[in-house]
Amino acid sequence: MSLQSATFPFPAYLKSPLQINGPLLTISLVLLLGGMVVLASASVSVSDRNFGDPFFYVERQALAALIGLSIGGMCLFIPMRVWQSLSLLFALIALALLVLVLLPGIGTSVNGSTRWLRLGFMNVQVSEPARLCMMIYLAGYLVRRNRSLREEFTGFLRPMILLTFACLLLLVEPDFGATIVLLATSLAMLFVAGARIRDFALFFVGAVIAMALLAIASPYRMKRLTGFLDPWADPLDSGFQLIQSLIAIGRGEWFGVGLGSSVQKLFYLPEAHTDFVFAVFAEEFGLVGCVVLISLFLALLWRIILVARHAANVERFFEAYLAVGIGTWLGFQAFINIGVNMGLLPTKGLTLPLISYGRSSLIVALISIGLLLRIHHELVTDSQPLNRRRSGGRRI
Repeated sequence: MSLQSATFPFPAYLKSPLQINGPLLTISLVLLLGGMVVLASASVSVSDRNFGDPFFYVERQALAALIGLSIGGMCLFIPMRVWQSLSLLFALIALALLVLVLLPGIGTSVNGSTRWLRLGFMNVQVSEPARLCMMIYLAGYLVRRNRSLREEFTGFLRPMILLTFACLLLLVEPDFGATIVLLATSLAMLFVAGARIRDFALFFVGAVIAMALLAIASPYRMKRLTGFLDPWADPLDSGFQLIQSLIAIGRGEWFGVGLGSSVQKLFYLPEAHTDFVFAVFAEEFGLVGCVVLISLFLALLWRIILVARHAANVERFFEAYLAVGIGTWLGFQAFINIGVNMGLLPTKGLTLPLISYGRSSLIVALISIGLLLRIHHELVTDSQPLNRRRSGGRRI
């Protein structure tokens, strides 16, 4: 059995045995299981202090992982043509979630932000499923309207209107970090689909100017920006988080202080189990561990790019665009999180995919991996073109 594409026999009602992308699945599981270990170490103190249970966060994350793996597993058996046929519905679902969370009495507020919907035993951060829904919609649009996208400004403008509305809803929550990730993911998908450079550049410049104005106009965002530029100017307030993160990373040196031996996680570093889990990892595993972790993320991104290229080469463009969107999201969010921890970027409040505590993020990430595995299965078992473009465009 080849690791490149492992074959698993399934019941007769399936057209062919399930073909699994071995490297993609292996890397994802290594990050997931390794993330559980890192989270257990990073959260043990705060869990014990706040809930009297040192494994409170780990248990909740493990349950989210089981949910994500179950739904991701179900995605393996849903043909991609079904997802494509429902792409417009997914756009409506995304907007409905973003509107619903802002309605009084429905959305749940934490630390001044209204980003969560209470669903039974857990809060769902709506930006996570909404982002995946928007990617599915956009992949479908890029197939349906590809000629218009490459030849007319209106072809570019239509999805941008919907995307802008979604971003405005995210900013009302407010969730500046999720807005940036959604914009970056969507623009990457438009670029590889063949959007004209002038249309792409016009919107990109406009988005950058708008984000800059929002940062300047908002006192708390400006405070984050100035704290990032010179954290030692206010070491007990705006610069406190970054300074503690840098201390943790510095203490790790080459090989780290050892698993479970971090000092900064002991109530010095805020959000040690979520936004700043990478700093705890760096302290306990050092530079060598950080290189391994970053290499795993790069390997995951490379495997996703290979899936996208394979799909594009056989003219399955819906699958190709969706894979590009998922890869951009996971890679870009990991880059931002690590950059924030190292003081290279302002604080954004984004999790490290598959590692940080964040049940909504983990579930959606595992569903996305399931979609990628389904795409690989279809490419191996039936590579006949399903959604050709009528004329040439930018290749992936």
